[in-house]
Amino acid sequence: MKKFKVTVNGTIYEVEVEEIVGAASAARPAAARAAATAPVPAPTPAVSAPKDAAPAPAQVGAGDTPVTAPMPGKVMKVLAKAGESVKKGDVILILEAMKMQNEIGAPTAGTVKSINVDAGQSVKPGEVMAVIG
Repeated sequence: MKKFKVTVNGTIYEVEVEEIVGAASAARPAAARAAATAPVPAPTPAVSAPKDAAPAPAQVGAGDTPVTAPMPGKVMKVLAKAGESVKKGDVILILEAMKMQNEIGAPTAGTVKSINVDAGQSVKPGEVMAVIG
């Protein structure tokens, strides 16, 4: 297993890659192979938006936690509603990126203050999709 840091569109991902040699490795279940190569976002420092960028549509107050898009994609399904209580890790929405559906979970427990996206909407990396207070 080798670990690499890969930068895609300014976002750093940590990935582990396993070399597969021979037929014995090919017999592993597909889910195990996918888990071994799935990208895991590495923590990145906050980057300020360029001066000419449009302001974010979501208002994040003091003490609130934004749920941001980890990558560009299309919102397939919104599972949480404003006013709903969520626990850390609860799935808030499904984001499709690179033909894969990714569950976007609550980064913290709290109440969903706002959902800022709709199903079918495209999002950019770092865009605030929801706010938890």
